[in-house]
Amino acid sequence: MLQTPHKPELLPTESASSPHLSGGQPEVLSRISETGVNLCLWQRQGQEEITREVAALDGSSLPDVRCPTSQASFDDDVARLLQRQGLDPLAFKHWRADLRQVADLYFKVSQGYDVTLRLETLDDTRCPRFHVDRTHLRLLCTYHGPGTEWLTDAQVDREAQNTGASNEDIIRFGEPSRFETFWVGILKGASYPGNAGRGLMHRSPPTTGFGQTRVLFCLDC
Repeated sequence: MLQTPHKPELLPTESASSPHLSGGQPEVLSRISETGVNLCLWQRQGQEEITREVAALDGSSLPDVRCPTSQASFDDDVARLLQRQGLDPLAFKHWRADLRQVADLYFKVSQGYDVTLRLETLDDTRCPRFHVDRTHLRLLCTYHGPGTEWLTDAQVDREAQNTGASNEDIIRFGEPSRFETFWVGILKGASYPGNAGRGLMHRSPPTTGFGQTRVLFCLDC
């Protein structure tokens, strides 16, 4: 049975002309290829079985382990990454099945680009400054702990970000939005064709000193 520790309000699905699209069904992720869109966010509930499995991980369990992957090799690649860190893949049955489901959605939009798989546990803040990835497409899903923070296009002073200004100067108004646990986002980066200067501005959430471990899944192409 699908459960989540709390039931956050879903963000309203934006209009067709919005750069940020969100919804409660996975099909929303397929719209990332649309012109002008730089974030598609699947706002889903969590799974109790997965929450129990990943709760056993700490900040040193998966210290940014990554490898090239493909749709055909993905399951074996995940198992090898876990084994490399001394973890038993059989102890993460539900998590691995969900990673597979999410990855299949990403492979549908990755357009044949080479893909890198990353699993990471963090108990500190790695990328605190708002930035745009130098990638084509990035998928992010946080399975435990606080999720990625991001800014709408209207909130961003891109000139301030480009000149090395602080987060306070990059944010023109308001507060960042945040991915909830289990939500899946696909972000356009600076390398996406025709997207220079319009990638999604985001950052890692503050975790240092809060006693929280983030369990993060990422796919890049």
